[in-house]
Amino acid sequence: MPLIPVVLWTDALVYLLILVALGFALYAMHHEHLRAPWRAVIRSPAGMASLIVLAVYGGIGILDTVHVRLRIEQAGEARYGPEILSLLDLALTDLRTRQEKTYSAPLATHLYAKESILQPDGTLSRDYPRLQYGGAHLRDPGTEHARDIAGRSGQGLVEGLALWVLISTLLIGGLAYRQRQPFDQLFGQILRGQTEIPWRLALFTLGLILILASITAELAAAYHVLGTDKVGEDVLYQALKGIRTGLVIGTLTTLVMLPAALLLGVMAGYFGGWVDDLIQYLYTTLNSIPGVLLIAAAILMLQVYMNAHADDFKSLVERADLRLLWLCVILGVTSWTGLCRLLRGEALKLRESDYVLAARALGVGHFAIIVRHLLPNVFHIVLINLVLDFSGLVLAEAVLSYINIGVDPTMYSWGNMINSARLELARDPVVWWSLAAAFGFMFVLILAANLFADVVRDAFDPRLRILRA
Repeated sequence: MPLIPVVLWTDALVYLLILVALGFALYAMHHEHLRAPWRAVIRSPAGMASLIVLAVYGGIGILDTVHVRLRIEQAGEARYGPEILSLLDLALTDLRTRQEKTYSAPLATHLYAKESILQPDGTLSRDYPRLQYGGAHLRDPGTEHARDIAGRSGQGLVEGLALWVLISTLLIGGLAYRQRQPFDQLFGQILRGQTEIPWRLALFTLGLILILASITAELAAAYHVLGTDKVGEDVLYQALKGIRTGLVIGTLTTLVMLPAALLLGVMAGYFGGWVDDLIQYLYTTLNSIPGVLLIAAAILMLQVYMNAHADDFKSLVERADLRLLWLCVILGVTSWTGLCRLLRGEALKLRESDYVLAARALGVGHFAIIVRHLLPNVFHIVLINLVLDFSGLVLAEAVLSYINIGVDPTMYSWGNMINSARLELARDPVVWWSLAAAFGFMFVLILAANLFADVVRDAFDPRLRILRA
């Protein structure tokens, strides 16, 4: 085999989360009370546009979650190399391997700082050296640079438009066949925005993403689109790699916090008495501990363990992955209390409802009442809270990495990019593109997540549905 799969701890949990999401989707398809709110989400213009953006981020994150080791030949013997790569790494091999000497500005052909250059006649001069890869195909950057960038951008624009037209045609054709409508009639309805699902906005969002991606791909084939950092690594590659870290922090933390918050919150509200007092004491005590100090203590303990058992880790990737997993666990431990309090309050109200009192009078067990009557009626609170907390967890990773208690420094993340950029801002001239790249990618993800969370909240909150009715 040319490669062998490698499953890291966070990879396995991401696969589990995908299976849970697919299982929930199948369950929701057969229950109208869940299917109706999701139809409202899809029919919302903001929900549809943000869902497409989140799907693009999710696709990149999944590509970066499938890890492999490549087969190498050494002394006539086939072995698998020690380096762990993802499918995204393989797809971005050029960006990953084309490393310059140090800083270079976006789309530049020369380094960002002057250096002493030895001339053919033996003299030294201070000038900006040419990059090894960025714009290396240009014979005269002074006259060819702008024209080459414009030509590549135009080529990317044409390719993106062609791909968009192809995908749009296939999508509209499939919808027309399913709805038994003529193609031109459905196309006219989409163009005028007269469809139930906002396909016009969805196709516009998709086209914008495809055009931007095509232009970036064309430029990245010959330049560093977002420049390079201190050691000459491509900043665009770092920003794309940071997507997985942000998504893992925002999603895997729910696997840790959800069981405890759901179980303890419903139990506290339903049983009351000493059970309620014990659970309240537990989350009140935990809330009294400063979260940053708890996270810092846990990360330091993990660092001591990894230093004492260095032989157990075969690569830096495995060390960084364990620290990322541990960070998800600690964030989950410190963030379940808010959801638990909300579920306790809702369970206190539901336990006095007529159908719960009737179930008790008929001798139905506590476990059956919780599963059949309480959990389905608090599910909207769980879902709304999870989508609202996602953006906060992504931002938490950036803040924690900024103060050096977040993910491993060797792992690509937006927080690490921002942490390294704070020193670059003190340079003269200022190196601004690392901070701008991390901010831009994080801003788009957080904006899409917040818009999607607002739509989900409006669709699943029963009080808002009653007001709209």
